[in-house]
Amino acid sequence: MHPTATVRPTVPASRRPPAPGGGAATGVRDRLRRALRRAAPALLGYLAVRLCGLLVLARWTHLSHHGVWPTLATSWDSGWYLGIADHGYADTLGTRFNTNNLAFFPLYPVLIKAAAGVTPGSRATVALVLAVMFSFAAAWGVFAVGDRLYGRRTGTMLAVLWGVLPVAIVQWMGYTESLFTALAAWALYAVLTGRWLWAASLAVLAGLTRPTGIAVAAAVSVAALLASCRGNRRALVGALIAPLGWLAYVAWVGLRVGRPDGYFAVQRLWRNEWDGGATTLLRLRQYLLYMTRPQLFLVMVSLMLIVSVGLYLLCLADRQPLVLLVFTGVLLLVVLGSGGVYFPRTRFLLPGFPLLLPIALALARARRTAVVAVVLGASMLSSAWLGSYMLLVWKGPP
Repeated sequence: MHPTATVRPTVPASRRPPAPGGGAATGVRDRLRRALRRAAPALLGYLAVRLCGLLVLARWTHLSHHGVWPTLATSWDSGWYLGIADHGYADTLGTRFNTNNLAFFPLYPVLIKAAAGVTPGSRATVALVLAVMFSFAAAWGVFAVGDRLYGRRTGTMLAVLWGVLPVAIVQWMGYTESLFTALAAWALYAVLTGRWLWAASLAVLAGLTRPTGIAVAAAVSVAALLASCRGNRRALVGALIAPLGWLAYVAWVGLRVGRPDGYFAVQRLWRNEWDGGATTLLRLRQYLLYMTRPQLFLVMVSLMLIVSVGLYLLCLADRQPLVLLVFTGVLLLVVLGSGGVYFPRTRFLLPGFPLLLPIALALARARRTAVVAVVLGASMLSSAWLGSYMLLVWKGPP
């Protein structure tokens, strides 16, 4: 060493100042890394239960001489979204029932078309990959809400329970449930953390994904209006922005078919009108009381609707945050109050993960690990079996 050289003390990497221009990006990466590390048990648990469902489906499809890929990527509503991505929307109302694709909201097919333009593989494969990716984003958001309210263990239980719902196989199909749940969960989390513009933006995207996006918009707007009464101007802006996605699509459909009630006219062509729950009550009595041998899938749907109402009452008793109660309340109101087809209603309630919070909280507080293992194990196996039954034995859409 040269005798005049100066020896500088070594500064630990953790105490070094960020590089010029990179401090903000480094901070964001660090926060994401910490958040992902905290959510890792929930995401691994979710992956495990969904892989179980996939393995059961793979075995069942093999025995039935079907294929796993076409079953997940191209069946039923998946074909509608792929058709929109390929050819766009109809430009007339028409008179035929169950044929107008304007009933399907645009965000998912737009994402399919955009991703397929820059990636290899068919659009059906891209749609399936996107759904799986969105399912993990949704599981992370579900965990984040549970963790924020009741701690890490409850958040983990909540994410795993969402993955073992009877129709959870849809989360890994070319459907919109995973995308919508991800947007809804992170919008609710943004409200819980006071990020009003983020919450409103996610609500706009949710409103462009499914008709039930109105539930996310209502939850964000109600919570934001209450916050604006306390002088929060950003909350007021968020309250005004949140419904714009849903309203924009409804207005666009009206313009496209040339009548103000165009979207609702399309829904009538799908025999899907709101009747205040009369059809739901009729079907519940029919399948649970009057039919001597009702189909298993319809019995499962009926029981899940009843359980969902019971869970909502528990959520009210637990005094959950208002934003969660409004979201699940409006979601139940839309789904149970519809006079349309009955059998997909359990799937329509799939994004209502806050309904599972009472169960997740009970499991998180359980003193006996064996009880938790039995409940989650039985739920995982029943979900795997019911998911395969729904896709390969039940003759209608999930």
